[in-house]
Amino acid sequence: MPQDDLAPAGITPFDELVYRATVSRRVASPAEIAAELGHSAERVGRALDRLREQGLVGRLSGTRRRYAAIEPQTALDALVRARTGELEHVRLAAAELSRMFAAAREDGVEEVQIATGGDALARWFVTLQQEARQEVLTLDRPPYALTTSNPVEATALTRGVVYRAVYAPEALEWPGVLNDIRELVKHGEQARVLPGLRVKVAIADRRLALMPLSLDLTGVRAAIIRPSTLLDAMVDYWELCWRQALPLDAPAAGPADDPLGEEDRQLLTLLVGGLKDDAIARQLGWSVRTMRRRMSRLHELLGASNRFQAGVTATRRGWL
Repeated sequence: MPQDDLAPAGITPFDELVYRATVSRRVASPAEIAAELGHSAERVGRALDRLREQGLVGRLSGTRRRYAAIEPQTALDALVRARTGELEHVRLAAAELSRMFAAAREDGVEEVQIATGGDALARWFVTLQQEARQEVLTLDRPPYALTTSNPVEATALTRGVVYRAVYAPEALEWPGVLNDIRELVKHGEQARVLPGLRVKVAIADRRLALMPLSLDLTGVRAAIIRPSTLLDAMVDYWELCWRQALPLDAPAAGPADDPLGEEDRQLLTLLVGGLKDDAIARQLGWSVRTMRRRMSRLHELLGASNRFQAGVTATRRGWL
């Protein structure tokens, strides 16, 4: 069939060709798809990056570039909703691509459904966000099923979905994660950090939750939880974590009596968030020696003898 069915959704014929090749595989690298299509790996790689930005494919974790298709019916419906005009034939193309998708989604009516495997976990995480209409609540910590970034969130924020995320300090130590969070905060995400976070959870509209049953994502089993007392308990637990967590990306300007600069506030936020000295220095682009010198100044300014006291004092003064 013609390779331009998805053009009304902003997908070029070549990108659609690459997307179809990705859908027909479980996991693929740019080189593998390039060999199949007879194009250069560089051109295919650029197409995969564009497809990832549109929420159609995800990049797997690791240094090697490998991609997996997101469930086509759900992913393409999100694009259709985001655009105007006559796009009905895009939905028809999405239905065809769904039939090609190897791992069929089971739409059970049970209050708790189990999905198996990292690919299924990633697909459900995308689906949960795309189906959200009001809010998405998350508890976030490593490891990650695909990439650490979440392009689906940026799209959801533009259509008015509220995101409130609680991050474990370990998440901030992953390369690029803190910058990703700051970018999302600029677009509306409310972010906090909480040491000791032991679970990963995503909740959409307080009606659907996704929780991996272990932190080993090799063959992981995840619970999809629908309205029930278990879901109510998970929402209550999230609220408890939110109240105990500290704002992760405080605004540059504090109260009138706040002597902290933006860098000092970022340093203090990361310190009370539980990050180690070398991780904080790396995130701020400082040496460990510089970071410790700046922290000593903050302790003196706040009259604190340790990180906990510094965090409590700064919070009480409205500096965090």
